[in-house]
Amino acid sequence: MDGNGRWAKKQNFKDRVFGHRNGTKAVRKTIEASRELGVRFLTLYAFSTENWSRPKFEVNALMELLIKSLKDEAEQLLENNIRLNTIGDLPSLPRACREELQKVIDLTKDNDAMILTLALSYSSRWELTEVVKGIAAEVAEGIIVPDNINEQYINQRLMTKELPDPELLIRTSGEQRISNYLLWQIAYTELYFTDTLWPDFDEEELYKAIVDYQSRERRFGKISDQIKA
Repeated sequence: MDGNGRWAKKQNFKDRVFGHRNGTKAVRKTIEASRELGVRFLTLYAFSTENWSRPKFEVNALMELLIKSLKDEAEQLLENNIRLNTIGDLPSLPRACREELQKVIDLTKDNDAMILTLALSYSSRWELTEVVKGIAAEVAEGIIVPDNINEQYINQRLMTKELPDPELLIRTSGEQRISNYLLWQIAYTELYFTDTLWPDFDEEELYKAIVDYQSRERRFGKISDQIKA
């Protein structure tokens, strides 16, 4: 979800936080539209481990905005049968954020229409490093031998182990890079880049991305004739 700061600048606001606040409207629209379309799994890259290096004022404002959004949207998630999930280095978040997250996770734990995952203090390199450290410890303890480590074994140690690999990744604001996001999981994900800044992303923009996705042929290493057969 990229482009909040540039959106604020285009609106002649010097404070980037203004863009983040308006970005929450795009979050709500995307969640609602995805739910109406029958999307079962939606993951939002809300805050990366690299984002901690931003100015302290902006980071604090983002944490406060996260708490407010969780409080404001909890009942809507419950009413729409959406379960909240999180991935990332959650212990690094302020205690107030962790506590509010847990409240909403507990509140929505029985919902099953859609799983909404927030990637918070997340980066794929951090995740994979943690996985490697965990497997290395298991090898050292004799729990597993290296020859028995395969893709499935690694998948079960990722934070996304309960989620399917993404089918479509949307990046807003015109940037065409992955930015350390789900690098293992998106091996065969279709990528969609749009110039739209995140606060301007709405239902129509989501539909455009999905229509574009529907026009693609996902071959997973096979040839077209095999897929058609």
